[in-house]
Amino acid sequence: MAILANKNSKIVVQGITGKTGSFHADLSLKLGTNIVAGVSPGKGGQRHLGVPVFDTLEAAKAATGPLDATVIFVPAPLALEAIAEALDAKIPLIIVITEGIPVRDMVSAKKLLAGHESRMIGPNCPGLLVPGECRLGIIPGKITPPGSIGIVSRSGTLTYEAARQIAQAGLGVSTVVGIGGDPVIGTDFCQILDLFHQDPATQAVLMIGEIGGSMEQDAAAHWSGELGRAKPLFGLIAGKTAPKGKRMGHAGAIMEAESDSAASKAQVLKNRGVVTIDELTQIGQTVLERLGKTPAAVG
Repeated sequence: MAILANKNSKIVVQGITGKTGSFHADLSLKLGTNIVAGVSPGKGGQRHLGVPVFDTLEAAKAATGPLDATVIFVPAPLALEAIAEALDAKIPLIIVITEGIPVRDMVSAKKLLAGHESRMIGPNCPGLLVPGECRLGIIPGKITPPGSIGIVSRSGTLTYEAARQIAQAGLGVSTVVGIGGDPVIGTDFCQILDLFHQDPATQAVLMIGEIGGSMEQDAAAHWSGELGRAKPLFGLIAGKTAPKGKRMGHAGAIMEAESDSAASKAQVLKNRGVVTIDELTQIGQTVLERLGKTPAAVG
């Protein structure tokens, strides 16, 4: 099993004929992702990568039937409109890969989201990967085999490294979710942890956080309290060397107070029973040792 999507999920790509959308849709199709439609205004009636293209999401939905998820690759100035279109079409899962979306647009998107049942991942995120089943976004598709470790992260690059190390340790991943590092995002750590908690195929979770904000502390409290520590939670906080007030990579990764620092967040995680990983290079080995497994015993 997996969370959010699987091999049978019907996927549409908004911006499929653009350079980035086309490149990643092609890779996802080659991995077996069930992309049933693409949307590019003005190009309806064409086929791209063997996939039918429509002018609107409603037209795509009318032709293909209910859709499970959309992946948005449109330029930043058009992203809010694309999100609104996905909400109007009642797409259950909206993954926004686009970076550089103005904060005011995301505030508007969050307000729109409040009136719908859809879930939004992102923006400025790598998306979702279910190893061996589907890829919704830009995460390298063969970076890890299927397995029982769930990964959720604010950082795209560190997500890839974590998945690689888990694979090298002889383990595998149930689902990888990159939630994005912008100041305003659709889905936070707590919401993804809830899904992993409910997934019987996920035996443990790795959470990769960053400096700035309190999302990691909130997630640790939620996991230890609401979920009762039902499964091991591993945590890594990036940005140990970041100076106060300086933005590091993501728009949301800025340390404004001591409580925003990597060290402070890591201590909160430890106090909440999270297995805290201090060094990036220790991810795979720490998870392996803590679970008490050897590569040969994992499967």
